[in-house]
Amino acid sequence: MAPAPWDDVPAEDTHFVLVTGANSGIGFGIGQRLIDEYLTTRSLSAHLILIPTTRSVKKSQETINALRQHARQFAATSQALRARVGPGYDPRDTTRRVHVLSVQLDLCSFASIRRAADQLVRGTLSSPSADADFVSLVDMTIPRLDAVIFNAGVGGWTGLDWPKVAHNILTKGLVQATTWPTFKAATAGHTVNPLPSGPPVGEVFCANVFGHYLFAHALVPLLSRLAGSPLAPGRIIWESSVEPVWDCLSLDDFQAIKTSAAYESSKRLTDTLVLTSTLAPSKPFVARYLQNDNTTETTTTPPKIYLVHPGVVQTTLFPLNAFMFFWYRIVLYVARWLGSPWHPITSYNGACAPVWLALQEQGALDSVAADRVKWGSSTDRAGNCRVMKTEVEGWGWDGTMTVAKRPVGRKSGAVDLTKERREEFEEVGAKCWREMERLREEWEARTEEGTSA
Repeated sequence: MAPAPWDDVPAEDTHFVLVTGANSGIGFGIGQRLIDEYLTTRSLSAHLILIPTTRSVKKSQETINALRQHARQFAATSQALRARVGPGYDPRDTTRRVHVLSVQLDLCSFASIRRAADQLVRGTLSSPSADADFVSLVDMTIPRLDAVIFNAGVGGWTGLDWPKVAHNILTKGLVQATTWPTFKAATAGHTVNPLPSGPPVGEVFCANVFGHYLFAHALVPLLSRLAGSPLAPGRIIWESSVEPVWDCLSLDDFQAIKTSAAYESSKRLTDTLVLTSTLAPSKPFVARYLQNDNTTETTTTPPKIYLVHPGVVQTTLFPLNAFMFFWYRIVLYVARWLGSPWHPITSYNGACAPVWLALQEQGALDSVAADRVKWGSSTDRAGNCRVMKTEVEGWGWDGTMTVAKRPVGRKSGAVDLTKERREEFEEVGAKCWREMERLREEWEARTEEGTSA
């Protein structure tokens, strides 16, 4: 087995990041932005190992090629890199420090989740290249993961409910209507069979939440750190949405099968799980989740869990024909020009907050209690990106009763957090963690039985 190009590099000068659903949309934008920001902020000898997941070998190769092309173009045109190196700058020295590998992952197939996790934890990944701008990678082992960004998902929408479009805009205004829309049409009852045998699971719930949940548990050995390690613990970064509110999630319809707002339910569940993961009622379930057969609580530091959303980004996740796609984009720009902070619009801009969480120093995140905040990608009217705290119903801005004097990006009709609502949110969170752990153990046993059969 050939040595990896990063083997002789100090561990602190390498960064391993996995992004699900990275062949298009926000996931691909995250890959592009990770390359740009890592190369311009880290040591000139540092190596980035980027692992996009897709659902097929063909898409994986296309994604690898596209991200390599982006790295090549950025290395050739970046004035920041040229200024850092000086007159002797060679773009090839930069591109050969960017390594893109891929694994196939279908989040609605538990066998696929197991195969992908086994390949990462116990197997090897390859990405051969005849291009001298990049190092050919054959049978590379992945020693750890510094961050996993759970971006992949489905919307489950069928189009626009035109009467609601008009009602939203006339009653709430354009900015509020395009930030917290209720005009996305969808139908209820969508399920999927994640194993050949066994009961069906809510499709959107499985793709957006449960598949990632199983995948993260299987990756715990790569995300944990031995006690005393100088490296920061791995980060599980869950991507939510700016949209979900309290009523989106019903514990009586936990898998969002009966509701026509399955996407919003899945994102509200994501918010609830992450923001309550450090609270006492949830801790017994979280501790169990962040361990597996290869880790113990006394000898390893478990990964940290963070929450992020990309703002309002136009992607093909929402089904629109070409004519409506064009005009919807114009409407989003108008909303930004009217002062909305939540309209990054492009995938690259929407990647701002996820990439910030993946690359930020651990001490900086700890100093702002980053695991207690929903971080959002935001822009000003000119499209300049920034990361902003996002208000979550039942949690506020950071789980405290503190309210900004002039809160920006707040939903109309939002009320300040009360002690009673905060306690209810905490209680719901513990119930969600309990149910997720019950489902995980049930389905892992079913998957094991299917593998052994």
